[in-house]
Amino acid sequence: MSERRRRSPGGDGRPPGGDNGRAAGTGPDEIGSEGLGRRRPQGGRDTAQQPRMTRAEMRKAAQKGGRRGAATAAGAAAAGSGDGPGKKRFIDYPRFGKQGFRRWLPSWRQWLSAALLFVAACVGSVFFVYQTTEIPKLNALVNDQNNIYFWADGTEMVRKGETNRQIVELADISPNLQNAVISAENATFRTDSGIDPKGMMRAVVNMAKGGETQGASTITQQYVKNAYLTQEQTLSRKMKEFFITLKVNQEFEKNDILKGYLNTSWFGRGATGAQAAAQAYYGVNAKDLDLCQSAMLAGLLKGASFYDPTIKDNHARAEERWTWILNRMVETKNTTPEERAKCTAFPEPIKQVPPANMNGQISYLVETANKFVMAKDPSIDQRAIDKGGFKIYTTFQKEKVEALKKAVDEVKGETLNPQKRPDNDNFVQFGAASVVPNDGAIVAIYGGDGVENGHHDNNADAQGVQVGSTFKPFVLATAMQTGVLTATDDKGKPKRINADSRYLSDDMSEIRKPDGSLVMGDDGKPYHQKNEEKGKRGYVSLRMAMQYSYNVPFVQLNQDVGGENVMQIAEAMGIRKENIEKEAKTATFPLGVSTISPIRMADAYATFAASGKQADPYSVTKVLLDGKERAGFGKHETKQALEPAVADNVTDVLVNVAKNGTGKKTNTLGRPVAGKTGTTDENKSAWWVGYTPQLTTSVAMWREDPTHPGRLSLNGTGGKDSVHGGDVPADVFTRYMKVALANEKKLDFPTPQPVGSQVDSSGAPSTASAMPTSTETAPTAPADPNAEQPVQPPATQGPACVPGVDCPGTVPTAPVPTKTNPNPGGGSNGGGTGGGNTGGGTGGSNGGGTGGGTNGGGTGGTSPSPTCLLGPIGCTTPTPPATTDPGGGAGGATGGPTTRPPRPSGSATATTGGGNAAP
Repeated sequence: MSERRRRSPGGDGRPPGGDNGRAAGTGPDEIGSEGLGRRRPQGGRDTAQQPRMTRAEMRKAAQKGGRRGAATAAGAAAAGSGDGPGKKRFIDYPRFGKQGFRRWLPSWRQWLSAALLFVAACVGSVFFVYQTTEIPKLNALVNDQNNIYFWADGTEMVRKGETNRQIVELADISPNLQNAVISAENATFRTDSGIDPKGMMRAVVNMAKGGETQGASTITQQYVKNAYLTQEQTLSRKMKEFFITLKVNQEFEKNDILKGYLNTSWFGRGATGAQAAAQAYYGVNAKDLDLCQSAMLAGLLKGASFYDPTIKDNHARAEERWTWILNRMVETKNTTPEERAKCTAFPEPIKQVPPANMNGQISYLVETANKFVMAKDPSIDQRAIDKGGFKIYTTFQKEKVEALKKAVDEVKGETLNPQKRPDNDNFVQFGAASVVPNDGAIVAIYGGDGVENGHHDNNADAQGVQVGSTFKPFVLATAMQTGVLTATDDKGKPKRINADSRYLSDDMSEIRKPDGSLVMGDDGKPYHQKNEEKGKRGYVSLRMAMQYSYNVPFVQLNQDVGGENVMQIAEAMGIRKENIEKEAKTATFPLGVSTISPIRMADAYATFAASGKQADPYSVTKVLLDGKERAGFGKHETKQALEPAVADNVTDVLVNVAKNGTGKKTNTLGRPVAGKTGTTDENKSAWWVGYTPQLTTSVAMWREDPTHPGRLSLNGTGGKDSVHGGDVPADVFTRYMKVALANEKKLDFPTPQPVGSQVDSSGAPSTASAMPTSTETAPTAPADPNAEQPVQPPATQGPACVPGVDCPGTVPTAPVPTKTNPNPGGGSNGGGTGGGNTGGGTGGSNGGGTGGGTNGGGTGGTSPSPTCLLGPIGCTTPTPPATTDPGGGAGGATGGPTTRPPRPSGSATATTGGGNAAP
């Protein structure tokens, strides 16, 4: 090392440092020749005898001494640079003398210190919370408030307050109930410390993972939650519960805790506390409850919304839990086997008496709003609703609600006579809902006869009523949007079709899968689909099939597009997947065997009205709790569920249904209407779902004895052999919509743009002239609003089998010579055309049958069986009685190109497939 590098910065030529190389100031440890360090006095400076090491010297030292040498070199460098710490730091972090990540790794002393500080902080926090926790008096907990509900215009609808609570002493609560609750909720209550550490840890871990929330494990914890905390399941709330429970268990006797728990627990029916629950369910005081009643009430503590037996879907669940609690009481020695044996019959509660201000439709409106609030905000449950303090602003329009109720009442009064027809006109129920397209707001519902008349179920949200043929438009929309699997476009994708596509409509026709194989029934035989009306009408367009609600074309179309695709389209339009998923794999899926609520049906049809835009239905626009607005309420965003052209084309088809088909009763509304009727198998329900551009309304009708669950047939109701959707439900719709739209401008539906192409099913005649493709309206007399059903095209009573396909003994055994037929259309009164290898032509104007298929002869014709397939369109007046034309041989299948094997139309002995009847 040069002398220059050892000189002081002053340039005086002397080595740095003072006397003998020592000077005042702070410096790092010195490095001796032995490699040992010693502390240099303050102010010491580098000297000639103690020079700084160069970088090269530090590298050499590191190579000689390995890690120890490197550390020594590093120390020497620090000593030479003067960069080491001056005064000793209180916390040596980052650590001095360490390199790399070790410099940032705390020492064991630091780890220990941090752990001790954390424990001290926790202990201090627990002590602080414990000391500052105040336990209010029990009577101070009675602070329930009213809920206030508002109409859509902001005016008050109703105030609903549940103040059904009375604090009583433990001595005034039956020992039966006390023991039942202890057995069911916390068998070790009398001896435990009030805390279940395993249960709490399990709950905390599960919530931290985002799993299902866990309830408190002991009665003491549940009492704390009921009395002092909210019902939300969060980690912070669990920690508060833990601290408060410790103090409650320390300061209160077990009987005091049990008294508090039984007086603050929610039992449903708006009842908080044992006394209120005993009165609400059995009309007795809590001290008079017997063992059987006590076990039922104890079961409600797990969740009254799920175990209240007065709710139809809960009864089996409630009875099962009641049995378990009684057996549990024997196990925990809280009752004797002899006393338990006395409870053989489930103790049915008394009927609930609703408040007077909840009569009429109000209770159903409130229920609908409450369900929506709880679904949108999981922190709000039924108990919170019952406690009160909410201001709920709804979408319901008072004048529309009243108009819908009036329409139902008028039709019932004019149609039903239970005294005259007790076996047919009793237990008739209606459910209806009205939704705004492109918005989703529910403006009106009809839920039933009113709770004051013993009707507690909300029919507008009924889940068990099959929708019948109102489901068919979803199948048509799927075929237009996703295409049929039986034909492909130029890109190899399923070909999209339009409403002019023709499908076989003959009653009792066989149904085929897209690959041409037969759909088999439950009996292992080929499935045959029936229409409501018997007979053969040949191939009709889907527009006409919808107009007259033929079943066969849509059951086959569902096979062609795939039930899975239909389900996806219906779900996108607003139908809940759980309502249709099970039936989507069945052959009768397109006939409405699924059970969907009127609210959801109205919302799904609103998607058609809004040119394919779907908005989820909603009934609440704003919620205030204690003056603070809750987030997440209001209008939903719309999404494009269908292409506008698809939705508008389906609307065009449904306008034809309302104007000329099964919904002709709606013509008296005096404005453009689209819609579809629905009638289910055995006439167990009847529907009309219709819409204008401004409003969509669904009306359902069915019969059900509340004491014997299950749908009853509507046959004979109102003195009619059968009730269809185009009858009573369409009448209710029309009367209501006249009032609901009285101040609305008449609007036309959008003009549909072309979509898809005509794709006929296999076997359809190649000659399109026999079938109208754009207008399916028959030249009939003006619509009669009192007519029950439109006149359908006359059915051709042909043979029970298709000649040349499934008729035995009709195929010639010898080849038929090929002849040139100069008149392929047949004679004017004549028989079938001549046969041939390529199939003959159609018959004449008054007679002949369809031309034969391969090697087959023409089918002989009859005079009164017109060759036109769409009824009176183009048909001449029937000629005198039929005379069989012997000129035709045994006919084969209709000629023309096919995309799969021809479908047999069914035999007379075929088994009915159990599908729903139209319309």
